[in-house]
Order: sequence, then C-alpha cells, then structure tokens
Amino acid sequence: MIKLFSLKQQKKEGESSGRAAGSQKRASAAQLRITKDINELNLPKTCQIDLLDPDDLLNFKLIITPDEGFYRGGQFVFSFKVSHNYPHEPPKVKCETMVYHPNIDLEGNVCLNILREDWKPVLTINSIVYGLQYLFLEPNPEDPLNKDAAEVLQNNRRLFEHNVKKAMLGGYVGSTYFERCLK
Repeated sequence: MIKLFSLKQQKKEGESSGRAAGSQKRASAAQLRITKDINELNLPKTCQIDLLDPDDLLNFKLIITPDEGFYRGGQFVFSFKVSHNYPHEPPKVKCETMVYHPNIDLEGNVCLNILREDWKPVLTINSIVYGLQYLFLEPNPEDPLNKDAAEVLQNNRRLFEHNVKKAMLGGYVGSTYFERCLK
C-alpha cells in the first residue's frame, strides 16, 4: 500500500512539473489512432504513402500505380486530410491527378461509399487504400460523379478504354484536357 502511494505521488509530481515547464504535449485521439493505422498499413505493391511531414500524420499522400485494368501504368496521387474527429468521421480524400473516371470528378472528389455514408470508426486507412485501389480495377458506372465517363463505360467499353488511354497519355477527351499521368 505504501509503495502504491509513493508511485501515485511520483506520477503526480511528474505531471505537475511537466505542466509547469510546458514541455509535455498530449496527443489527440485522432493522432493516436492515425499513428496506429499508419504503423499497421499493409500496402499492396501498387501503393505507397508519402508522409509530407513525419510530425504531421493527419496530412499525407497516397500514390496508386495500377498494374492491371483500364488504368494500368498510370500514377494517381490522393491527398488525405484527417480531422481531429477521426475515427468518428472519415478522412477527406481528394484525387490530385486529373483522371477520366466515373467515380472521380474533374475536381478530384472521390465517390467511395466508405468515405461517406458507410464510414464506421472500425474502418482504417488500410480500408480506404484498398477501396481506392478497387476503384481503378473496377470502375462503378452505377454511382458516378463523372456522369459522362459512366455513360461511356456503360454503353461502349472500347470507347471508354480509348478515352482513358488518351487522358493518361495527356490530351483532350471531349473539351477537357488531361495532364499525362503514365509512369
């Protein structure tokens, strides 16, 4: 009992001296969770994380380089902004690479159910990475943000594939110019 009391006293003294010096900074729940998520990432070989600032894990980039499907050989950069309410709200994810895709609009907004209505706090950054990668393997014309691309995919797969290649090489699809994103 005496030993327990002395340990509590030491802890209390350590906390008060730390506060007085102002040197002790507590990590938020979001920072703790994102640290855990990033440490436990199991990235496929087609994905890599770019931590812009190792001290700021709430903002980072994901680079996806599909090795199959319509988007094979392209390099697509996504920015992640994790709020202080994470994991209770999903990160904000934007595609920085302009892409001809039914589920990504020309402003970079991404239509992925787990980033919106199906988000649950048990989901992780790994879940989002695999969801984004799946969008490149199986674009979903049923729930589009880019309605033109979705319509072409539904009605003429060959033309859709041609438009994707043209966009990835750098060029116009319709009146929209796409920067080259082939690796």
